Amino acid sequence: MLKLSNIVILVGSVRKNGNTARLAQSFAEGAAKNNNVEIVSVADYNVNPCIGCNSCFTREGNQCFQDDDMVQIYEKLRNADIVVVASPVYFYGISAQLKAIVDRLHTPMRNTFHIKKLGLLLVGAAKLPNLFEPIVMQYQMVLDFFKLKSIGTVLVRGVKDIGDIEGSSALKEAYELGNSI
Repeated sequence: MLKLSNIVILVGSVRKNGNTARLAQSFAEGAAKNNNVEIVSVADYNVNPCIGCNSCFTREGNQCFQDDDMVQIYEKLRNADIVVVASPVYFYGISAQLKAIVDRLHTPMRNTFHIKKLGLLLVGAAKLPNLFEPIVMQYQMVLDFFKLKSIGTVLVRGVKDIGDIEGSSALKEAYELGNSI
């Protein structure tokens, strides 16, 4: 019998019904056929940026001193087998809201997580051939550092206004990627 994976999709867009959310939803629909899937819209959480104080290395339970919603994100990630990062591209990087969450994973607490695989969904307005390279490089470095397996990527260029992704082959690609898990 197949073991269901717990998949957490971190959607980094503040647009509730934007293209990134739509791409993540398509992935989730495919993945939900054989897995437990939770979409986490980072815009719904108040997460402060990491200030690099490293107090989490000495505090009980490796808790951050900041009292914000990151505690809820840690709990979701603690139960995840697979994490999918979905973000719009802002100046060749992920959104600030998502970056704050990624940076807050600079804690020994992450060593208690059971994440084995990582996926990446990106949406960019520009059509530049190297649009995704900085993010994909960081993604690869995270995979290498944490010895994670990539489930794959879906990278969508030329998608700017809400609804532009509709009718795109990327939605089917995301669905199929999710369904392959």
